[in-house]
Amino acid sequence: MNVDGYTKIELQQQTRNEIISNIREYINFKNLEPGDKLPSERMLSEKFGVSRNNLREAIQTLEFYGILQSVPQSGTYLANIGVVALNGMISDILSLADPDFKSLVETRILLELKTVRLAALRRTEEQLEHMKETLEAYTIKAENGEDAVQEDLLFHLAIAKASGNSTMNTFMLTITPEIITNFAKYHVCDENQAFLGIEEHKAILDAIEAKDPIKAKEKMKIHFKSLYKYCYNVDI
Repeated sequence: MNVDGYTKIELQQQTRNEIISNIREYINFKNLEPGDKLPSERMLSEKFGVSRNNLREAIQTLEFYGILQSVPQSGTYLANIGVVALNGMISDILSLADPDFKSLVETRILLELKTVRLAALRRTEEQLEHMKETLEAYTIKAENGEDAVQEDLLFHLAIAKASGNSTMNTFMLTITPEIITNFAKYHVCDENQAFLGIEEHKAILDAIEAKDPIKAKEKMKIHFKSLYKYCYNVDI
């Protein structure tokens, strides 16, 4: 959906960047130093005239890059980096070009072929049960012809979490929602992909349950055949 020439995602990114700029200006104006505490989310949202959800998203972005640190039931603090470095890092964040969709898809392929292997090696019984639950939810919706995008996302994120690699899991949380929700826009998958995905997901899950990393990777690659076609124009 376009709003005055901007998509909803573009407007969200613009708002996030404006808040990040405001946070930087506040840090500089108050001469805050490493380890200093920022005001509460309520106070900052009122000061900047933005919603707490939008403020939280900006803070989470700065946390992701190691500029801020949130301590549960305590508050948000400046990380242990100098002011010059902090300003430079924030400038780099604000100037980052949003990756094109094809680049995001390619990154997802590379990440998930690795996470599925690790999940097969490291998954716990509890994590395996969670994957089964997300697959069951996906199957019910797909068989009924309903939109199963969210359930598809949760299944893949469950695999990433079972990989035991927190960095890969964070990357997946960052890029996967935008990829999956834009599949239709970029005509990545066939119309019957949701139904076909049931058996493909089951095959991946079976390999993870059997703790077979080679087979898990092979089944994930088959599941990604439409992504390979989209990115590289090749059939696998």
